[in-house]
Amino acid sequence: MLTCVIRYHIDPTKKDQFASYSRNWGEAIPRCGADLIGYFAPHEGSSTLAYGIYNVESLAAYEAYRERLAADPLGRENYEFARREKFLIREDRTFLTIVSRPHGDRV
Repeated sequence: MLTCVIRYHIDPTKKDQFASYSRNWGEAIPRCGADLIGYFAPHEGSSTLAYGIYNVESLAAYEAYRERLAADPLGRENYEFARREKFLIREDRTFLTIVSRPHGDRV
């Protein structure tokens, strides 16, 4: 199992757009095959960092999921919404495996 953590740098004046974007992924991501943990918007501290976190079985499963997401009507609409509204300044993806206990027994 891999956990994908997407770190977003967002325009702090467009938090509402990021929230809408996140809610849309809340529908599309599970439908397309990933186990969504959630999207997280700034609350205290940084006003520009936000996160999206989900699990996939493997990198191969991730690639198949991304293809389904790109073909999904809501997925396509959400990508276009982000492009049009320009609330995402940067996004970085990191794939992690859990190694802490009690879940780390899988290692």
